[in-house]
Amino acid sequence: MDSHLTDISRVIQLAVAPVFLLTAIATMINALNTRLGRIVDRRRVVRERLDAADAQSNPAAEKEIAMLVRRSAQVYYAIFCAVLSALLVCMVVAGAFLGALLGVDLARSVAALFIAAMLAMIAALGLFLREVFLAVRSGTHNQP
Repeated sequence: MDSHLTDISRVIQLAVAPVFLLTAIATMINALNTRLGRIVDRRRVVRERLDAADAQSNPAAEKEIAMLVRRSAQVYYAIFCAVLSALLVCMVVAGAFLGALLGVDLARSVAALFIAAMLAMIAALGLFLREVFLAVRSGTHNQP
């Protein structure tokens, strides 16, 4: 029994790092969500201006809407990857506890889940960087 308690204590100590990682991922999701909200708001403003122009063609506004659509897709996929990463980290913690409680060696499964979580996080960060690049480029050059 004492050995089992020691194992659980060790798992709790090992689970602290992934919990901090969850905090970082949640912060990133919050930042991405804020960016998505601003993109949607800007698209709404441009669309209203375009509609108020009474069907006059405005290529600059149409280009901006197209860019905003691209940016919102990038942020959406980044949020998806970040949430996937968070879910995988949760599975890492759950797997570590299940392995200790059931006395089963889940080290390879936990490692694979952690690698998958990191790959999803890398994808989220890459998509976020791409969206920032698009935002900066569209603001300075007005190109899609």
